[in-house]
Amino acid sequence: MTSATPQNDPSAPTTPTSGPETIIYPVKDLDRAKALFRTVLGTEPYIDQPYYVAFKGGTQDVGLDPSGHDRGLTGPVPYWKVTDIEERFAALLAAGAEEVQGVRDVGNGRLIAAARDADGNVLGLLQDPPR
Repeated sequence: MTSATPQNDPSAPTTPTSGPETIIYPVKDLDRAKALFRTVLGTEPYIDQPYYVAFKGGTQDVGLDPSGHDRGLTGPVPYWKVTDIEERFAALLAAGAEEVQGVRDVGNGRLIAAARDADGNVLGLLQDPPR
């Protein structure tokens, strides 16, 4: 006898996220962090600005944020890609999460937000602009 799982149960609710696609690391020394991630990922950044550096590691984006600590980030933050960031962020707060960063545009219509759970873990939400 097998039991239905969310993956194969047609009555299971669909999720409003496609999973974490970006991890942002708050960094204090951007040049040292870039050197480390160049070595780990074996590639050059595809965004290299004083305020943000981004690498592509397979299907994962890795971002380095030199202002992350100032915005309340205490370690790496996985950003879950969602289709409605306002709705998902409100749901997180209603579920007891604490706001770390409210919804904001980080360029080209990409929206992010971050919240802290009861154990102090920070999780982020990311919404790309419509195409």
